[in-house]
Amino acid sequence: MVSAQSYQPSFRPDALEDRPAGRPNEVLVVGSPHLSNLPSGFTPDMVEPILQRLEKWRPTAVASENISGLQCDAMRRQGERHAEAVEAYCYDPAAAGHAAGLDVTAANAEAERMLANWPATPSAAQRRRLALVFLAAGEPASATVQWFRLPVAERRVDQGLTNELVAYLQAQLTRKSETELIAAQLAARSGLERVWSVDDQSFAGGPVDEQAYGEAIERAWDNPANKARIAADQVLYAGIGQPDGLLDIYRALNAPSLAALAYESDWGAALVEPSEQAYGRRYVAYWETRNLRMVANIREVLGRAPGTRLVTIVGASHKAYYEAYLNQMRDVTLVDVLPVLR
Repeated sequence: MVSAQSYQPSFRPDALEDRPAGRPNEVLVVGSPHLSNLPSGFTPDMVEPILQRLEKWRPTAVASENISGLQCDAMRRQGERHAEAVEAYCYDPAAAGHAAGLDVTAANAEAERMLANWPATPSAAQRRRLALVFLAAGEPASATVQWFRLPVAERRVDQGLTNELVAYLQAQLTRKSETELIAAQLAARSGLERVWSVDDQSFAGGPVDEQAYGEAIERAWDNPANKARIAADQVLYAGIGQPDGLLDIYRALNAPSLAALAYESDWGAALVEPSEQAYGRRYVAYWETRNLRMVANIREVLGRAPGTRLVTIVGASHKAYYEAYLNQMRDVTLVDVLPVLR
């Protein structure tokens, strides 16, 4: 009898040498710090060297670590099951939906319709309307793209865009977040109309004792690799005020050596966490499921326009999983981000 450990599948997509017809899909995975967690010395202008380099790569699509409006809407309908995740990760589109006269489903359909008939040179009024529709659709990053693309004088109340919604969009332009400062700005500078939201927080692994679960994972994280990682991050982030300090952080977080250290310090340690309830393995199940679904969302975006050059901005801990899963796809070509960030 063949043991589970010795069995290997005969089909290995990553080992195949065939190539798709036409231009390949290219994906540039940019591992990012969460800008909201950076030291107080961080200022929005520090993203400029990163934006310039990514813009030169000429992306035709941009994705970010956000949950789509449609998924957030579905999660809201499931009540307590996802209430905590909705509160933490989902934009509330109620006010924009009321102003636009559209629920989330209808607003997403309207955004698709508008973009399918989008003129080469849309008017400021059209951009304001699309920004409102994106807000109603639960896609604030894409609304921010439209706000970035508007001349400053045209960023104003109009067609249902209330003072409150305009103030929200204005604040988004300088929000301490990689979604707005990098993904949305990059899309706008690249002549794109939206950001694709590809995160997924719909995992439901069954009831657990939350306190015991958290304590078990904290114990798993108490290991030499994690301590080394934290110490290295502290040194790295301390230099953020230096010339190209943020760019240096991005270069370090995208270095190939980080993948093994991150695994050893986090998910590898969790796998061998010995609690009777297997809390560590449950945690790894959540992490792998989330990343698989995120990559599936990216793959769906690529299928909309084969030959896409996609930049995906994601927390650095996701980068290795993104690339490992994307590498299995026969119509995805991964691009090394480090030469782009030089």
